[in-house]
Amino acid sequence: MSSPSIPKGTRDFSPLEMARRNYIFDSIRSVFKLHGYQPIETPAMENLSTLMGKYGEEGDKLLFKILNSGNYLSDIPDETYAGREAGKMLKHISEKGLRYDLTVPFARFVVQHNNEITFPFKRYQIQPVWRADRPQKGRYREFYQCDVDVIGSNSLLYEVEMVMIAAEIFNKLGISITILMNNRKILSGIAEVIGESARITDITVAIDKLDKIGQEGVNKELAEKGLSEVTIAKLQPILGLKGENLEKLDQLSQILASSETGLKGIDEMRTIFMYINELKPKTRVEIDLTLARGLNYYTGAIIEIKANDVQMGSISGGGRYDDLTGIFGLKGMSGIGISFGADRIYDVMNELKLFPPDTEQATTVLLVNFGGSEQIESLKMLHKLHEAGIAAEMYPEPAKMKKQFGYADNKKIPYTIVIGPDEAASGIYQLKNMLTGEQEKFAAEEIISKLR
Repeated sequence: MSSPSIPKGTRDFSPLEMARRNYIFDSIRSVFKLHGYQPIETPAMENLSTLMGKYGEEGDKLLFKILNSGNYLSDIPDETYAGREAGKMLKHISEKGLRYDLTVPFARFVVQHNNEITFPFKRYQIQPVWRADRPQKGRYREFYQCDVDVIGSNSLLYEVEMVMIAAEIFNKLGISITILMNNRKILSGIAEVIGESARITDITVAIDKLDKIGQEGVNKELAEKGLSEVTIAKLQPILGLKGENLEKLDQLSQILASSETGLKGIDEMRTIFMYINELKPKTRVEIDLTLARGLNYYTGAIIEIKANDVQMGSISGGGRYDDLTGIFGLKGMSGIGISFGADRIYDVMNELKLFPPDTEQATTVLLVNFGGSEQIESLKMLHKLHEAGIAAEMYPEPAKMKKQFGYADNKKIPYTIVIGPDEAASGIYQLKNMLTGEQEKFAAEEIISKLR
């Protein structure tokens, strides 16, 4: 008989891994709530009509489709079935799919419930998503996203708030980060002043690789895409901008003086950095003109976050979008959001050993079981500990002390309480620190006070 397994691209999580993941989720959630964001949840599955066409042709291929219940083949016309074309059969056999991300379901939620929502609507969502991708290291078919968005306002104060949220979350987790920012309008302005507005995607895809292939490599790729030497030469001052953030913006305003769109992007970034400089977040925030993530999606500020002490891609990112709900017919709903990659954050914290030791323990104290009347005394003490909010358990049977202490060590339980015949008679119990081996005797209330 073969051993059981799970689908490729999915994972089991041990109690220790779950404790660490929950530490990340709880830390992120606490900062979201601190800034007034409210939780929502959407179903694991959505109607395919909601999902299809929202992620491009490649995204549609990565959607997990759910077969209709019952004899789904009976609804396929004979001629369609004979053709064996999956695309043509799909509408007859599948009406639902697993969500690909949290953004499209959020847009659907806002449109569907817009009469019940108070705008600006500040929501967060921490849920799994699914993609029928080829599994590989760091890429899974099922993974969690932690999204925070505000929709229904153009205010740049929300760009500032997203930066502060990110800084506070990673400070709380102990991860040293750099927050990189750019603006879609600035990128459009760059393409405009070098005379290549129609080729903004080619330009940004190339300059996005600057830190990997260097300026010479970027120039070579631009030439291979058909840009002239004159055009590439116009880009060089932009790629080589130096100085602090406001100095870069001053230099850029001269270069993009002829682009109304570019200057608007610069003004937006000046405003954002004016506030950031006043608030002084406990992390570095930099303008990065090569940053171009989600170019077809974002319309204003673009944000990407990288860990300073680990070689890894971005661990969080987001930006401003002007028409999220337009895909469902509700126009003019501007918003901004950030998605935090829980799996990458976990990998960073694991590599840097940043998880607090107490995340590894679920139980604070174990009551040793002697059986008989002492077992009753231990049960009473267990009940008192639970009433006091202290995580406690009792060994299930009167086994040898060595075995019971070994159980506590294996579960990293820091304390044990021994209630033997003498302790039961006197009401003074023995508390043992499993880390130091130190043992002291206290009354029940004293033990509770100490463990608190």
